[in-house]
Amino acid sequence: MRNAERTVHPIPPEYDSQSRILILGSFPSVRSRADGFFYAHPGNRFWRIMEALYSASLPDIPSRKLFLHDNHIALWDTVASCMIRASDDSSISEVIPNDLSPILSTAQIQRIFTNGRKSYDLYMKLTYHKTGIEPVLLPSTSPANAAWKLDALIEEWKRIKLD
Repeated sequence: MRNAERTVHPIPPEYDSQSRILILGSFPSVRSRADGFFYAHPGNRFWRIMEALYSASLPDIPSRKLFLHDNHIALWDTVASCMIRASDDSSISEVIPNDLSPILSTAQIQRIFTNGRKSYDLYMKLTYHKTGIEPVLLPSTSPANAAWKLDALIEEWKRIKLD
């Protein structure tokens, strides 16, 4: 694959023993890898959705980490390493999945949500047989998913609070 390179996930999972839901992305963007935390690209709508759903202000990494813990949300990605071109999920290949067992053995995860189709498909192919936990597919918050407007994403993502 031209211009793709083997990249290892540099961000540890964010969770604690009180986490009840796990949200899995596919693989961090170039910006997230550089910043060392999830959904750092300014065009990604993940944090705006969380702010809307929970009436929160999440301007920086410390406030985002505190928010996740306060709301019993674990955050990680399905992919531990892969071949990828920049931040292009459609270029992901040669995947090694993340081992979710440290999260699942520490926290009482009740539901797993996937942020987008790529995360869902990779989870189902590489991880579901190990966990037995059926994930809920949510629309991607990525700026590449421009067909989904913010209001529609917020409406769909309400499921993390209702389920």
